[in-house]
Amino acid sequence: MGRITEDLIRRNAEHNECVIFSLEELSLHQQEIERLEHIDKWCRDLKILYLQNNLIAKIENVSKLKKLEYLNLALNNIERIENLEGCEWLTKLDLTVNFIGELSSIKTLTHNIHLRELFLVGNPCADFDGYREFVVVTLQQLKWLDGKEIERSERIQALQNYAAVEQQIREQEKAYCLRRAKEKEEAQRKLEEENESEDKKKSSPGFDGDCYTDIHADCPSAMENKDHLQVPETQEQQHSTKKSDEIEDDLAFWNKPSLFTPESRLETLRHMEKQRKAQDKLSEKKKRVKPPRTLITEDGKVLNVNEAKLDFSLKDDEKHNQIILDLAVYRYMDTSLIEVDVQPTYVRVMVKGKPFQLALSAEVQPDSSSAKRSQTTGHLLICMPKVGEMITGQQTPMSVKTASESSKEQTKPSILICLQSLPVDPDRGSKAG
Repeated sequence: MGRITEDLIRRNAEHNECVIFSLEELSLHQQEIERLEHIDKWCRDLKILYLQNNLIAKIENVSKLKKLEYLNLALNNIERIENLEGCEWLTKLDLTVNFIGELSSIKTLTHNIHLRELFLVGNPCADFDGYREFVVVTLQQLKWLDGKEIERSERIQALQNYAAVEQQIREQEKAYCLRRAKEKEEAQRKLEEENESEDKKKSSPGFDGDCYTDIHADCPSAMENKDHLQVPETQEQQHSTKKSDEIEDDLAFWNKPSLFTPESRLETLRHMEKQRKAQDKLSEKKKRVKPPRTLITEDGKVLNVNEAKLDFSLKDDEKHNQIILDLAVYRYMDTSLIEVDVQPTYVRVMVKGKPFQLALSAEVQPDSSSAKRSQTTGHLLICMPKVGEMITGQQTPMSVKTASESSKEQTKPSILICLQSLPVDPDRGSKAG
């Protein structure tokens, strides 16, 4: 269930640079708020307040909002109009689709002399005989009721029949209050029964799906082993049965006829919250730590991997007896996020923790390899001399560091090459594109 917190108000005050003390308009609709609180202390300058589609049961803690002009409390659980006398500049009040049956509570609005529009459509009181006439006479300052303008002739006519209408309204209110008392009593009884059923279910053996009574404690060991092998199947069956029961319970809940009352709205929300928690719990169980990608199989086979999804070109430079890898690394990526590892039979580049790996067609010399980064394109150029022959041409000096033996997958020491931020021929550096 939602509550009105300072953080919630600040998040909805972006248009006011998250400053709440000078806020003039605030929208907190569809937040599952049950209680109206704190706003009159934190947002004294409010002129417009949207609180529709929540679970607010009582109008309270708004009396200090002297500048409030428009209050929207549609689609809540409010049963009577109260505590609005302090809202001196209130001109529009929307209470559409609530549970107001005590129509006489509108008399508290006589103090709001600037009130011009009132919406009560969708409340039980709007179905009372004489409803409109009663409101029109009681609130003389009103200009509009439920979106319909109040004509002068309508007010005069309502005044003529007011005595009879008022008596009629009181009788209907009394009948409604008796019915509501029964509904509340029934809702309380159902809630207590559900809580007892839930407690009983939780205390039953095996509720959590983990604890089981060992009924074969005195049986021979062979029998114990046999039963032990059958446990996983039994647990699977219990899980399937439990899931089926939950589906049936859910269908039964939604197919069950229900009165439209504040209690039924709360019951529906509790049921949805329960489902949501169960779904979150199930999702949490399904979550598994992503296994590390296999780069070299158990039998020593080097796999080609491009998890970073980078364009590349691999060239066998026979003239200089070397293999050249041109990898299209993101242009503006920091070089510290790139790690190059040349092995005799493969080359691996970690880009932001994602591996790029290629098996080489010939054996190379890791300690004579070089890696350079283009300053224009950002491409990574790795030159790997082949084993057994001299390299023609001059090699660019480079720093090489030998890493410790880090895994069983490597048959020779890993050579980690430090990248050099040297310019590369743009024509060569763009082959991967």
